[in-house]
Amino acid sequence: MKLSHKMKTAVFTGVGQIQLEEYDIPEVEPDKVLIKVDACAICTWEQRVYKGIKQVEFPFIGGHETVGHIIAMGDRVDKVHWQLHDRVALGVTLACNNCYQCKSGNEQNCEYFNHSKQLEGLPHKGMGGLSSHLLVHPANLFKYKNISVEEATVTEPVSCVLHSVETADVQFGDVVVVIGCGIMGLLHVLLATRKGAVVIVSDTDEKRTALALKMGAAYAVNPKREDLAERVKAITDGLKAQVVFDTTPISAVVEEARKCLANNGRLVLYSAFYPDTPISFSPDWLHKSAVKVLGTANSNARDFVKATRMLSYGIIDVKPFISEVYPVHDIKAAFESACKGDKFRVVVKF
Repeated sequence: MKLSHKMKTAVFTGVGQIQLEEYDIPEVEPDKVLIKVDACAICTWEQRVYKGIKQVEFPFIGGHETVGHIIAMGDRVDKVHWQLHDRVALGVTLACNNCYQCKSGNEQNCEYFNHSKQLEGLPHKGMGGLSSHLLVHPANLFKYKNISVEEATVTEPVSCVLHSVETADVQFGDVVVVIGCGIMGLLHVLLATRKGAVVIVSDTDEKRTALALKMGAAYAVNPKREDLAERVKAITDGLKAQVVFDTTPISAVVEEARKCLANNGRLVLYSAFYPDTPISFSPDWLHKSAVKVLGTANSNARDFVKATRMLSYGIIDVKPFISEVYPVHDIKAAFESACKGDKFRVVVKF
């Protein structure tokens, strides 16, 4: 079927340049659904594109923290599981679905994961969430309920942090250190505490560490005022932490993070690193302490299922992370505000 009106798409046309463009809404194919996007949050990734830190080929359509509702369905879409008006979060669309990692359930580590993929129905390359309409296969959609569209945009960040916490295998009674109290760090606090962990947070922004304490952290450390590793040793009677999450993009922090680890501990590097400078540590320390240094990036369908359920049933509250909401025609102002770095999530509504 062909819809007559136009779709609006926010397009990066250069560094510090983003504008609204209009295009024909794509024809709904037999095995796909058409989503009317309700809202999309601006991730740090898109901020880096806007500022020129992350290199992409322009024109480029950003946006991957996206929610909407179904407005049209192809003839071959399963009508038992999907209906018009279903409220959905958009999952991973950038994996190839053919490589070894994808086929073994690890599409978050797809060997051909491509942020600059040309998605069907869109006029330019990119993740596409900053568009009023999206053509999507149902495999990439996850239903949610009971929360606002603004809150639902946090589904993707929650799914990524779920993957991180499960990668770390957090256990009841573990001491967990979370370095960095941005949105990702605070989501680690929310999920680790629900895993029965005692959480210590570290950040120089004491307003954010105060929020972490309200969200369930047991201790807060300002690393400008005290030595984090020494404080962790004091809290744990010398044992140190079973798990450390580094959610900062600063390579040097990794060397500090490892000092907080107990023997057999797990250090998870959550963030992308800008700049990506090398770090050093003793291989003999790794050998003798039997610690694990783990990376985590993105999320998969299993994580999205868990994330939408946790949000829909109120297991975690993400309202504090919605800092500002802008209409799409103010897209430039939304990016300027998000890039100030003093907010959790700026949400764009369509």
